[in-house]
Amino acid sequence: MVRVENLGMVFSPGTPDENKALKNINLTVREGDFITIIGSNGAGKTTLLNAISGTCLPTSGKVFIKTADTAKSAERTRSTERTRSTEREITREAEYKRARYIGRIFQNPLLGTAGKMTLADNMMICYRKGYKGLKISLNKTMKEYFRNELATLGMGMENRLNDNVDLFSGGQRQALTLLMTVMSRPSLLLLDEHTAALDPRNAEMIMDLTRRFAADYHLTVMMITHNMAQALDAGNRLLMMDSGEIILDIDAAEKAKLTTADIIQRFRDIKKQELANDEMLLG
Repeated sequence: MVRVENLGMVFSPGTPDENKALKNINLTVREGDFITIIGSNGAGKTTLLNAISGTCLPTSGKVFIKTADTAKSAERTRSTERTRSTEREITREAEYKRARYIGRIFQNPLLGTAGKMTLADNMMICYRKGYKGLKISLNKTMKEYFRNELATLGMGMENRLNDNVDLFSGGQRQALTLLMTVMSRPSLLLLDEHTAALDPRNAEMIMDLTRRFAADYHLTVMMITHNMAQALDAGNRLLMMDSGEIILDIDAAEKAKLTTADIIQRFRDIKKQELANDEMLLG
């Protein structure tokens, strides 16, 4: 689904503040992978997602993605099959163009929705994503489709289509952001600590939805997390980053046997150093 070749990102090059945030990263993300990414502050986790999503253009290297065309209709289902896939280079493509096939959710639950707009209008904007010159109206059919999708969240939001989104809680807004993102049928979903700002109950709820949507919508996912339990429990691959490099890439079979203590020991073995605090690995 995604290939990254010799990806480098240098901030403030040639100055005393020069920072090599990514150092010749090579990574292949297979279609259907659910990859969890861990590492300390400054490891390069978010910078890697920025390079893939187009938020920051890399200093060197290339980014490729396989995109698929999916027919859009009010009757489409989660099991819709993609009919055509092509790989292309997107290294210098603008972020807004990549947004047609890359979905991204951030830590702040307020960032994914427009608070001063109604729930119906938020969902309509999301639904129109990817259409080219085709007018879609918010008619009875569309409202019923939105209600059915919202009902899957189990939060009662299907009865609040006319309410402004800023009336909803943080957990509800993050759940809504997740639903709207997957409804737009992204080829790739990027999650940047999307449960970190939530209380434990809501964080668990969002993770349950994440797993369910990843399966239902056949998503390819890359998820940064500071929570080791999430990192070990979710997905089929685990990446550990440090100082702009991927130092561990663990597959599902090996990952299933690991504990937090094992991960800490792997870091020590690879870096030949002790952590001042083991929790720094997940900062």
